Amino acid sequence: MAASISPLRSSYRICNSLSFHHYRAKLRMHRKCESQRRHLHASVTRHAAVVVSGTEMARQIHREIQREVEELVTGGNMRPHLGVVLVGDDPASRTYVRNKTRAASILGISSDTVVKPTSVSQDELLELIDKMNRDWKVSGLLVQLPLPGHIKERAVCNAIAPEKDVDGFHIVNIGKLCLGQTSMVPATPAAVWEIIRRTGIETVGKNVLVAGRSKNVGLPIAMLLHTDRNHQRPGGDATVTIAHRCTPREQLKELTRLADIVIAAAGVPGLITVDMVKEGAAVIDVGINRVQDRTTGKLRLVGDVDFEGVKEKAGFITPVPGGVGPITVAMLMKNTVAAARYALTH
Repeated sequence: MAASISPLRSSYRICNSLSFHHYRAKLRMHRKCESQRRHLHASVTRHAAVVVSGTEMARQIHREIQREVEELVTGGNMRPHLGVVLVGDDPASRTYVRNKTRAASILGISSDTVVKPTSVSQDELLELIDKMNRDWKVSGLLVQLPLPGHIKERAVCNAIAPEKDVDGFHIVNIGKLCLGQTSMVPATPAAVWEIIRRTGIETVGKNVLVAGRSKNVGLPIAMLLHTDRNHQRPGGDATVTIAHRCTPREQLKELTRLADIVIAAAGVPGLITVDMVKEGAAVIDVGINRVQDRTTGKLRLVGDVDFEGVKEKAGFITPVPGGVGPITVAMLMKNTVAAARYALTH
């Protein structure tokens, strides 16, 4: 005989079923609203990129260098000394040299600048470098680039003793850099690495796009970032792609959109625009370009990145000026102190 079901129990089951479905519908709606709220919250609270102040970071490095210099001097050692050679009267070169020697003075590093006319012969310049190489009072030595057309830049860079080569341009230092060995690292690539390290930007297994392949900047940056972090000179263990002037614009855009870190070092104003950058990427602008301001008509410094646009999408970004530049000078001073320490044990 069929079981009888009371109207009350039947009504309860129906109501219970309706309540369950109503609950599930409310739960789905709640989850949807929560997801939308989170997305809205993320978009509302998505701040512009962290602007990495190279000026402030350089001050931190300066304090460290000052302590190192003080330790050397109080230990009875000679004060680190930077020897600079300037050829010609290029205004930009004079400014760079002035900034370097001023920084040295502030940090307790002595320096002197030997100025030679544009007409100086290569042989005469090489003789001067040889003399400074043998001068035990000179801890670090650099020849300001560029040089006049009749002088071979590579011959000059290779003439500087590798242990005094604070620019890190000697072929021995470049070779050691590529092999992940301890060496003098060129100041600008060292500055980029210092920004990444001190800011806490992760590199291991990340995609990096370096726009620019110059032997003094783009190439060393790529070497620093792709080499093994367990080597004598720890690298970034990143997957690095190098783009250059022969890279088609559309291909460059595809590569930058994949990059967790974009390093612009091509010398092309506004090369990297907001549509080329992945959300939250770290963007380091090495470019220094002088362009005419449309409003004032005066020359102003800009980088390779469209700063105002990209900062709204990137996670980290360096400005120009006030980004990589001040740290580059600080790393040059750090190399000078390292050269002085090396001389104590060799």
